[in-house]
Amino acid sequence: MIYKGIKFGLLLQLAIGPICLFVFQTAVSNGLRSALLGVFGVAIVDALFILVAIWGVGSLINRHRHIKTSMKIFGAFVLMLFGFNTLSDAFHISFLPSLSLSTIHITNIFYKMMILTFSNPLTIVFWTGVFSVKVTEENMSQNKLYLFGLGAVIATLLFLTVISIVGHALAIAISAPLLTMMNVTVALFLIGFGIKTLKTKEDQQ
Repeated sequence: MIYKGIKFGLLLQLAIGPICLFVFQTAVSNGLRSALLGVFGVAIVDALFILVAIWGVGSLINRHRHIKTSMKIFGAFVLMLFGFNTLSDAFHISFLPSLSLSTIHITNIFYKMMILTFSNPLTIVFWTGVFSVKVTEENMSQNKLYLFGLGAVIATLLFLTVISIVGHALAIAISAPLLTMMNVTVALFLIGFGIKTLKTKEDQQ
């Protein structure tokens, strides 16, 4: 289950956003150590977001089994919404509020990254949608959700650490065409996953 979380998390990381770019920029301008401190800050906040999402979904499903269908629809909607947002961002179109690196003015990289990650409420909504789908479609237990979430956090650590190392070693920016291609790929995956969820028949209770 941790492996599944890592795979899913790594796929999400391909949608390079402001946090990834900021980690890369930090590695280039401030060195590997500063970038890695920022990576840990991001991972801590991601873990908190995931825990909040798991607790909300788990308790809701356990208390109200009859809303399983509603949760499935909600989860699919959130995944597609996030996909459309990623797709619009790839073409520099404002679909949902986004973060600007220029608005963060904190000296410490660790806290800067935490604040940057905290500033995106869509993250909590997105993970709520993901876990809604996992509970309704795959009947994941609470423990499996924790393991899946742990895998996603590990994926964040792995990917952003690699970005830090690459940035420190190469000190060059990711090309715009490659960035657009990766974002579009992930966006289409999320939209397709949401549509597939809506078309999947309910499992027998």
